[in-house]
Amino acid sequence: MYTWRQTDRLQRKHLLRETVPPKGLRQDIMPRKGVTTELKATSANEVSKESTVRSRKRKADVAIYLQDPDEEVTEMTKKKQCVTQACWSPATGCTSPCRRIPTPDAEVEEPVALSGLSFSQYTLKTLCITPTRSSPLPVLCWANKDDVWNNLLKKDMIYSRDVNFMERHPQLQPKMRAILLDWLMEVCEVYKLHRETFYLAQDFFDRFMATQMNVVKTRLQLIGISALFIAAKLEEIYPPKVHQFAYVTDGACTEDEILNMELIIMKELKWSLSPLTSISWLNIYMQVAYLKDSGEVLIPQYPQPTFVQIAELLDMCVLDVKCLEFSNGVLAASALFHFSSMELVAKVSGFQWSDMEQCVKWMVPFAMSIREMGSSGLKTFKGISADDMHNIQTHAPYLDWLDKAYSYHLLDVERSQRSPVPSGVLTPPPSSEKPEVTPS
Repeated sequence: MYTWRQTDRLQRKHLLRETVPPKGLRQDIMPRKGVTTELKATSANEVSKESTVRSRKRKADVAIYLQDPDEEVTEMTKKKQCVTQACWSPATGCTSPCRRIPTPDAEVEEPVALSGLSFSQYTLKTLCITPTRSSPLPVLCWANKDDVWNNLLKKDMIYSRDVNFMERHPQLQPKMRAILLDWLMEVCEVYKLHRETFYLAQDFFDRFMATQMNVVKTRLQLIGISALFIAAKLEEIYPPKVHQFAYVTDGACTEDEILNMELIIMKELKWSLSPLTSISWLNIYMQVAYLKDSGEVLIPQYPQPTFVQIAELLDMCVLDVKCLEFSNGVLAASALFHFSSMELVAKVSGFQWSDMEQCVKWMVPFAMSIREMGSSGLKTFKGISADDMHNIQTHAPYLDWLDKAYSYHLLDVERSQRSPVPSGVLTPPPSSEKPEVTPS
């Protein structure tokens, strides 16, 4: 006869034998939880339920904005697809080899004959692109320089913009777009965001607006701050939280509105969120111009003040909606031309004068405004390393500089009307009068 203590001890020993697995088996069987552990788990579940209220609410809100929520969820979880290019025969006039390339922009399509030409928009453009500019890149130890260069050219052509998208929005004026982008630059400087973040946001905004109709001006700030929110999450290591973006709108946009608009923008852009921006092209051109050791191709070699000065010209140019007439590569090369020479630009970009003549002439009033008003120079930021200062987006009185550029443009138009000389009186100054960008 056992006492109640002995009985309890035997029961616990028997229970221990059942819970301890034999040798040779996985030691991942957990013993029975005590009452305290169960209470903690119950409390954690309650907290988890409370934390999911926001995400459920967001999902419900998205269902209101999107016509087909189920289809949207499928697109959100879709992995990058690959499209195998067809082997082109010489008779077709194309020389692109057969290769398997990543196409994050492609939709899932039914297999069809190539002659049907029923691929999605981005896939069709990818198949037809045959880069013609020779590669200025040095020999790379980690990839073939021609393959890298051709991929850059393809991406520059895939992400096309619509310069006439303002016609789809009768209530909007080009000046409203300029004011919005100028404000986004100011937000970037406050939160110490990179230049690439701003240029991604500008690209997202312009391409999204090209997919919409009759957007009212009261929605512009929401679209702009949501585009910047997306760009920051893609580019920044520590992006600001959504409540910080809502805060800078001074109550005009709530956190839920930004989160909902985030999904709408990405859906309309078909999740194509990796364009090669004009500031990225400028980085490439400057690096090639100043590169001395091909082993350090990934480390910036160019002087930061010079880069900032050219970047400010780009900053002002993108405020004008007419910048969408030109590719990002042409914009960056034209900006570099105004601070260097055609010989250097041709060397680092592969462009000829005929490729960029129109953009260079369009950019003349902006360059003249920069020279007259003066550059704001390289700024310092607390907590930012010295070798990354030039990459932080800064804000300058760009709207004032833009008005000055427009006055130069009107002056050029008036002169061309009074004179038999063809338009384009405001030509770029001789190379001897430019701040030369030549590697030392």
